[in-house]
Amino acid sequence: MAYVQPFPLASPLQTPHQPIYAPDLAVRLICPDCKDPHPNIIEEYSSGDLVCGSCGLVLGDRIVDDRSEWRTFADNDGDDPSRVGTVVDPLMLGMEQLDTDISFKDNHSGVARELRRAVARSSGTRTQRTLVQAFNDITAFCDQFSMPKTIADFAKQLFKRAAEEKLLRARSQQGIIAACVFIACRHAGVDRTFKEIADLARIDKKVLGKCFTVLSTTFSVGSKASVKTAAGSAPETVGPEVHLGRFLNHLGLPHKFEPICAEIIRRGRLQALFEHRKPLTILGAVIYFTSHLLGDPRSFSELKPAIDVGEGTIRQVYRCMYKHRDSLIKEEWITKGIAHVERLPE
Repeated sequence: MAYVQPFPLASPLQTPHQPIYAPDLAVRLICPDCKDPHPNIIEEYSSGDLVCGSCGLVLGDRIVDDRSEWRTFADNDGDDPSRVGTVVDPLMLGMEQLDTDISFKDNHSGVARELRRAVARSSGTRTQRTLVQAFNDITAFCDQFSMPKTIADFAKQLFKRAAEEKLLRARSQQGIIAACVFIACRHAGVDRTFKEIADLARIDKKVLGKCFTVLSTTFSVGSKASVKTAAGSAPETVGPEVHLGRFLNHLGLPHKFEPICAEIIRRGRLQALFEHRKPLTILGAVIYFTSHLLGDPRSFSELKPAIDVGEGTIRQVYRCMYKHRDSLIKEEWITKGIAHVERLPE
């Protein structure tokens, strides 16, 4: 039994007629054998004992180790030895973050299979399982595109709102996931085209378009009027300029092409040359036009893998641009020797 020696509690406010009752915080645990005023108490967690370091007297047993647990009980040494669990997900509330896995190894008795079925039936509702699966799909989806975590978190929040509003009924879950990622990309200013998202999700663009319309109409997100710039000032116009730098990089064209292509797009839009044309079609024709103008040409076959637009469609827009080439090209480019009109194919 340990001997506890309390210090006297002295207070200037304490009087014989007015006692003060307060917990005595000046309590020290000393060894009853040594009675050292400066005890050397050692906590041996391996044996669960509290031992005096001076004489070796056991002062207590069955102490609880409150330190972090870093031992590993996995079969592989390379596994994470931490036993503190995963990071808390704010999108999953309560018991939705806890799960139990049953091993398959039961010596072919079939008990593990029945236990796994029982756990699957009792592990939350169908909505909870749908959310967990959708969140995993969104994470894998964003990892393939090398997108930041903020986009994945925004897409998860949007999908959870869609599930709460019962928008997943009679809708493709993969289409809803793709639409959430598309809206999250547009909201973060990291735009991706419908074609890119649909190809990565392996769904039709019409399915993605319908799901996008439902989400943007219900929550007023993703539309041109609701999208803000990175500074949060003015609405962003989603056009070919948004994807310009990325596609120039795919085609191996230098960075100096970007401001020239953007200026050509601006001039063509002022002259109504690109009316009723899709952004990728405009982008393909402008890059084809600029690459020949600046002496680093790209053929239609080279544009096809990066932009994925038909050759005939690009030719139609290019013919219109060639007719109005004098108004699209700045005199400054010709004066400095950057652009040469004779290089443009007729």
